[in-house]
Amino acid sequence: MGKLQLESKIAVITGGSSGIGLATAQRFVAEGAHVFITGRRQVELDKAVELIGANVTAVQGDVSKLADLDRLYATVKASKGRVDILVANSGIVDPTGIDDVTSEHYDKTFDINAKGLLFTVQKALPLMGKGGAIVLTASIASVKGMPGYGTYSASKAAVRSFARTWTIELKERGIRVNTLSPGPVDTPIIDSQASDQASADQLRNMFSTMIPLGRMGRPEEVAAAALFLASDESSFVAGIDLSVDGGMAQV
Repeated sequence: MGKLQLESKIAVITGGSSGIGLATAQRFVAEGAHVFITGRRQVELDKAVELIGANVTAVQGDVSKLADLDRLYATVKASKGRVDILVANSGIVDPTGIDDVTSEHYDKTFDINAKGLLFTVQKALPLMGKGGAIVLTASIASVKGMPGYGTYSASKAAVRSFARTWTIELKERGIRVNTLSPGPVDTPIIDSQASDQASADQLRNMFSTMIPLGRMGRPEEVAAAALFLASDESSFVAGIDLSVDGGMAQV
C-alpha cells in the first residue's frame, strides 16, 4: 500500500455533514487525515460521524455566525493545535428570479456563501503555517448566466475573486489558495431546490442534458479534486479555479 496523501494532516471542512463536504471528509480520512466537520444540523452531523467512523470531530455551527466560527477553531486548537487544510465548503442555493429577490434572500445568500467563507478563512489563519492549503468551494455558476441563480452566481463569483487576492496575500506565509468549482452534482441540495420528488427528478434530467458527459456529477468525483488541491500533489498549483463539471462550462 502506498503512502497516504494526507497522513497526519489536520483538516477542517465546513458544510461537512452531507453532499460534497461529507464525501470530501470521507476521502480525507481515508487518506490519513483527522477531519473536523461543521454543519448547522446536529442530527446530520451525528449521521456523518457515524458514517465516517474514525478520525472525525463534529462541531455544530453556522458559518454566518462569527461566534460559531470562533468556537470551531477553539475546539480545533484545543484538540490538535493546528490546521493544515481548510475546505471552505458551506453554501446555500435558493433559486430566485430578479423580480422576486428580496433583501432577506440576498443577505442570507451572501452571509453564508461569501461573508461566512471569508471569516472561515480569516479565523483559520492563526492556526495555519507554511505548507497549508485552502480550498474554496465555488461553482461554475460564477461564469455562466443561469436564470434564477443571480444571487447565488454572484456570491460564487466573489469566492473566485477571494482566491485570487488571497493567493497573493498569503504567499509569504506559504499557504496556497485554490478554488474548486463543481457543476451540477447529485446531492441533497438538488432536492432542496424543488417542491417535490417529481420536480427534483425533472431538475436532474434538465442538468444532465446540459452536461457534455450526459450525467450529473457524483460527490466522490468532486472530493477527488478537493484531495488533489489539498495534497502535496498540487504543490505548484495556486490561485486556480478547478472546474469539475463534466464539461458544462468549458465548451
